[in-house]
Amino acid sequence: MNTVQPEKALPEAVETPSRFRNPIGKFVVTRNSRCTGCGLCASLCPHGVHIKPEGYAKPLPPRSERCVGTACEKCEYYCVARCPNKALSVSFNSTLETMGDYRWTPEMLIAHWHMAETGNLPEVDLEYSLGSSGGGFDKMRFRTPVPSEYIKISDEVIDTSLDLNRRGDERPQKTLSLPCYGGGMSFGSTALNVIVGRARAAKRLNTMTCTGEGGYPPEFLPYAEHVITQVATGLFGVREETIQNAPVVEFKYAQGAKPGLGGHLLGDKVTPEVAAMRETVVGSSLFSPFPFHSVYSVEDHKKHLDWIKEINPRALLSIKVSTPSDADMVAVGSYYAGAHIIHFDGSYGGTGAAPDIAKKNIAMPIEYAIPRIHRFLKAEGVREKVCLIASGGIRNAVDAAKAIALGADGVVIGTADLVALDCIRCGKCESGRGCARGIASTDAELGRMISEEYAEQRIVNMYTAWRKQWCEILRQYGLRSTRELVGRSDLLVNMDYLDEAERAKYKPAPQNKLVI
Repeated sequence: MNTVQPEKALPEAVETPSRFRNPIGKFVVTRNSRCTGCGLCASLCPHGVHIKPEGYAKPLPPRSERCVGTACEKCEYYCVARCPNKALSVSFNSTLETMGDYRWTPEMLIAHWHMAETGNLPEVDLEYSLGSSGGGFDKMRFRTPVPSEYIKISDEVIDTSLDLNRRGDERPQKTLSLPCYGGGMSFGSTALNVIVGRARAAKRLNTMTCTGEGGYPPEFLPYAEHVITQVATGLFGVREETIQNAPVVEFKYAQGAKPGLGGHLLGDKVTPEVAAMRETVVGSSLFSPFPFHSVYSVEDHKKHLDWIKEINPRALLSIKVSTPSDADMVAVGSYYAGAHIIHFDGSYGGTGAAPDIAKKNIAMPIEYAIPRIHRFLKAEGVREKVCLIASGGIRNAVDAAKAIALGADGVVIGTADLVALDCIRCGKCESGRGCARGIASTDAELGRMISEEYAEQRIVNMYTAWRKQWCEILRQYGLRSTRELVGRSDLLVNMDYLDEAERAKYKPAPQNKLVI
């Protein structure tokens, strides 16, 4: 059997500042005309807010996004109090009132931008592990750890790897270094430099990313061992040679954001390059059908998988479905049909490109589906023979850990990768020029705003920070690997089932202190 082992260590985080001149932070630091350029603020600030290069008469404009606000009021380096000319002031950034949403709050966005820039957790007091949705993972907490459970081990010896082939068949054993990989983003839905940057990051992180249903651009070839090819109902860009490139082939039967609907790409984004890749007409909206009209039974499903096995003898087979009420039966049927990976996509997923009528509350929420599927596969005696992957609104490292504790082996990440690239969640992903930040765009001018190198390093940095959170969560409960966390729902509490006094114990705490 061929074996692909995880790398011993993640790549080094490299500071990669935002490509925009004025990054958004929680606070705004203002320096008025009374400043004489003494440089005291630059020598005092440990956070890098104030910088005065040698030879400059005055400090550079404050880097407000690094300011921790009033948290340093009582410290001797508090710039506002120490400035001899009273030239500095700090205020809350009112921009936060206009950005984000219930699931991706402004503080969560800002925190992820910081992680993507530095590879470290924010020093600013931000709540970045919980949103304001009032449900889902936002209602769950890890239970208060018992101090005696804590184990003092370094991040380097904690195992966060994920085995994709657990069937014990003749197919290669592929092991990723992280318990997550990138979800499908197609050529056409997202800028080419973004999806290639994701592939580059996947190679460096020893994980994977997915093509989505837009075909396989040749720019993926240098990273082929880390790119999943998706076969969806429209078969856009699906060719034997691209299937042969892939270590994993994913059949997308449905997705949680719009179950019962196929994928769609509006004509505004179907450029000549996109049309050529998908073998269609420039400017014509593309709708993939639902479902596969050749699959109406487990036997038909098995024929699909057998087709891929014949084309690519080394490929692992992944099945992506939404979370229907009989998700448990779908899972066991896919296992017996020959799947290595069963990927369930819950109702919170998708981007701003999904139709409004289909964005919410259609598929089963993923936090309900995971434990149900996990328990059913255990009862059937096949849980250890399949890799169970969850997606659909998993926004951050703690969401991912909660999904694993509920019973998943790993998770698929989509939106967070885009947030790492400065996405502000404006919800205009469906338009060719709607994405003002050039991320979900096929416009040539906007697409050049992001380089492959920038996308690669920002994503690498974000996952470097996430791994630090995973390691601390594991340490707090005496665990040495994410495999030991699988199915540990006893470590979770739901706020709906706690009385008022108990809920108070789980009031969100400053996340820079890594309280979970």
